[in-house]
Amino acid sequence: MNISLSKKHMEISPSITLDITAKAKKMKVDGIDVVSFGAGEPDFNTPVHIREAAIDVMNKGLTGYTAASGLPELKQAICDKLQNDNNLAYKPANIVVSNGAKHSLHNVLQAICNPGDEVIISVPYWVSYTELVKLADAQPVLVETSEESGFKYTKESLQRVINQNTKAIILNSPNNPTGTVYTEDELKEISEIAVKHNIFVISDEIYEKLIYDGKHVSIASLGDEIKKLTIVINGMSKAYAMTGWRIGYLAANEEIVHVINNIQSHATSNPNTIAQYASIAALKEDQEPIQKMVEAFVERRNYMVEKINTIEHLSCRMPEGAFYVMVNISKIIGKTFNGFTINHSMDFANYLLETVKVAVIPGIAFGADHYIRLSYATSLENIKEGLKRIEEAIQ
Repeated sequence: MNISLSKKHMEISPSITLDITAKAKKMKVDGIDVVSFGAGEPDFNTPVHIREAAIDVMNKGLTGYTAASGLPELKQAICDKLQNDNNLAYKPANIVVSNGAKHSLHNVLQAICNPGDEVIISVPYWVSYTELVKLADAQPVLVETSEESGFKYTKESLQRVINQNTKAIILNSPNNPTGTVYTEDELKEISEIAVKHNIFVISDEIYEKLIYDGKHVSIASLGDEIKKLTIVINGMSKAYAMTGWRIGYLAANEEIVHVINNIQSHATSNPNTIAQYASIAALKEDQEPIQKMVEAFVERRNYMVEKINTIEHLSCRMPEGAFYVMVNISKIIGKTFNGFTINHSMDFANYLLETVKVAVIPGIAFGADHYIRLSYATSLENIKEGLKRIEEAIQ
């Protein structure tokens, strides 16, 4: 009997961000005073009116299955949001609601990729992009970016890697982990390349509401040709502090949606019914809680960036969106602190956790080993204490 496990799935790497965050949480449970900069979720409770909508739905007994691709009412609310916020005209038939934006990304890649296809990803990248591409039997093609250029694709960098096997470009703006926001002119350049070569654009816009400098533009809004090639990914997690509710969605042409509907109907059926109803309330009702989060994130971001740039050996750029800072640690590589030699970002992350009880995400998780990622989705008090500890650790 052949009891060997799946070779493809055994080659998938675990999420370093989730591992470190889990380790930090366990240390806290054990009574250790840990400051964690690892969290990829707002430290705010889900707004009251959204929670009350969920309770109301449960009390009414609306807890059964929905259509596998989501409630018609939620799809319409998403269409209204895309029209009002992004100048994008979609019908409910263009929408699939899934178990989080990550699930939407998974569905898209499963739907469009075949063995031998290539998907372009910028470095630094969100940890799951490369692994999701591999799960779809495609090959991630990594495009290095520079801190000086804002960690963005350039026309030249894209043109260098496009060939007959290129199936899609993954675009993440605002970006995790860099906080980069693409301008409309930069998106126009990317859209022209995609249209010229007939390449899909997977536009991950999950952080669109969390922008502090500039504005969000969806690449799909730049014309009918690019809209047809674009799959817009979004969700409720970041803007509405609904990470655990697990509702994401995508908008695409009906041919792609048809394939994704079939995939999801067999893989998961519908996303959580109660969370879907709560998401309708989130999209259609009071948006003020988002603004309050944004104001808090701006204050935290400004403090964090200013402080990091005063610490010897460390530096960072000002992120325009999301809630992360990529800290350049290249001046620390090769140095020894308190008997710990720092050869790469994982060494530095382990050193900080073991010596000063600060959890950070090593840049190697994002393909950028001379960086660490800090999240400012934590209180200003924690940020001040954590940066103080980091400064002490490398003095």
